[in-house]
Amino acid sequence: MIKNVSKYKIITYLIIAYLIALPFVSDSRSTLLLLTQVFIFAIFAMSYDLLLGYTGIVSFGHAMFFGIGAYTTGVYMKDISSSLGSYFISVALGMLFAAIVSFLVGILSLRLKSHFYAMLTLAFAGLFLVLAEKWRTVTRGNDGFTFNVPEVMYDRVVFYFIVFAAMIGVYLLLKRFTSSPLGHVLQATRENEQRTESLGYNVLTYRVISSVVAGMLAAFSGSLYVITLRFVNTSVFATEVTLNALLMTIIGGVGTLVGAIIGAGLFEFAHHWLSDLAKVHWIFERWIILFGTLYILIVMFLPYGVVGTFRKWRFDRSVKKQVKLIEKVNDNKSV
Repeated sequence: MIKNVSKYKIITYLIIAYLIALPFVSDSRSTLLLLTQVFIFAIFAMSYDLLLGYTGIVSFGHAMFFGIGAYTTGVYMKDISSSLGSYFISVALGMLFAAIVSFLVGILSLRLKSHFYAMLTLAFAGLFLVLAEKWRTVTRGNDGFTFNVPEVMYDRVVFYFIVFAAMIGVYLLLKRFTSSPLGHVLQATRENEQRTESLGYNVLTYRVISSVVAGMLAAFSGSLYVITLRFVNTSVFATEVTLNALLMTIIGGVGTLVGAIIGAGLFEFAHHWLSDLAKVHWIFERWIILFGTLYILIVMFLPYGVVGTFRKWRFDRSVKKQVKLIEKVNDNKSV
């Protein structure tokens, strides 16, 4: 039976088993916090990959939905209640707000060409950033505010498993979504919009659906993110948050959900590692320059991202094997 399971699946199961066992064999608080951040940003990157990789939409305003989720949870936990039930309600409200906003933004802007859409999403994200800065009675402006979280989430191990389970759940959900007939239509719009329309599909409707799903998942990741900090401020709406998701998606491999997870891991570990090097030499304080260099090297040598390049290598190897097999059969026939 084991022979029927590919070695890649075995490696995946071993990694999952290691991540499950890690809190019981390691007492490192920083490692758990780092992995928790990786899981959260993996959800955020997967939501962005649904737009960029599967629908062909470039968005510069994805942080808007991340911030909506973060602020909805933060405000609800501070001003109404910090119980576990309240947290679930705040997450649901954040995802609902994000769905409404992404629907409206999608209806208004997805009729445009991709670069106009990207600029409009950037403008909408800027609007939300200004709103968060000016509406001080609710958001406390740039200063932000702290809040209490459900008692069970103070335990870093419990929260680690909650976020880990959430990431696995979102991955399986998106895997099913992108494999469904609806997901195939999204990929068809990405490949050729005019031909998809000629087949009778309303491209705008499918793109709006993709935008709404991506926005809701981004809000979900924002709700998880602020729980790790127990603090929220306007930085959750910053353009840098969207660019980070874009980098994670490209590094891992556009159009590969696993790639988004790997990209988030590489991004967060590189950030953590390069920041730590600042203790060794002052030059590493400019870690963003080193990270930029690392990113350029990845794009140069892995143009399809980590997972995309690996899949291409497997595909090319498979084609070569088939060509050799055909040549061998033809040689035998000629003899």
